[in-house]
Amino acid sequence: MRRVPFPVLLLLAATAFAGLLGRSPAPALAAERPVACDGCWTPRTTTRPWQIQLAGRTVTRVAAPIVELDCDEASATTVRTLRRRGHRVLGYFSAGSTESYRADADRFPAAVVGKVYDGWPQERWLDVRRLDVLLPIMRDRIATCARKGFDGVDPDNVNGHENPTGFPISADDQVRFDRAIADEAHRQGLAVVLKNTGSLVPRLVDWFDGAVVESCFRYRECGAYAPFVRRGRPVLAIEYRRAGLRSCADARRRGISLIVKRRSLSAVRWTCPR
Repeated sequence: MRRVPFPVLLLLAATAFAGLLGRSPAPALAAERPVACDGCWTPRTTTRPWQIQLAGRTVTRVAAPIVELDCDEASATTVRTLRRRGHRVLGYFSAGSTESYRADADRFPAAVVGKVYDGWPQERWLDVRRLDVLLPIMRDRIATCARKGFDGVDPDNVNGHENPTGFPISADDQVRFDRAIADEAHRQGLAVVLKNTGSLVPRLVDWFDGAVVESCFRYRECGAYAPFVRRGRPVLAIEYRRAGLRSCADARRRGISLIVKRRSLSAVRWTCPR
């Protein structure tokens, strides 16, 4: 009979004990390499202004190499139009929260739905420790983006460990979830960017193809994303005050693409002078 290593015996015992309690143990933090994305779009560092529009009628004529749209609301026709005009298109969806107005909102059991997202009463944090529940839903959200022809995805709210979610989410829990989302995007042939999770960049940079960051110049957090630039990957920054344009020279020096937007994320934007 093949001898079972002692660490495996411990894992089996933990699994059995968790089963008696009626819940699954948290999976070990995987150390494997990220899933490769053969044939995917490979984003490159740029200081040219990008565009993100999540509200209002979509503008498809815009001077920007990268355009981000809401994955649910953008049509496949709009995505095709943008790609035909030479743009790369990112699809936005929330990975770490549920929004009551989304078509799949009823798929989240109450046990994984936490506190209201501050400032957004229709949105609640999710318990990202529950990959068994959340990953199938996120897999379908990513599939929607892939089906519509997006080049990549921007999974939002992947920093619950830094926020009052209602759950004791650790940095390890967050890394496990974020890596799983990135791997799933790559399995479906899409690039994936990291959103607002500067504290975990050293542990996630190998999994993600770039980053989207909000207000990093205002709060002096842009340096956390330098590992992406060093790897030739884009850091796409948004500031929400016109004063953000004072950071244009700093953005160019850092290799960051900076735009200023209204919080509504309509088509309106302000860009750095060329």
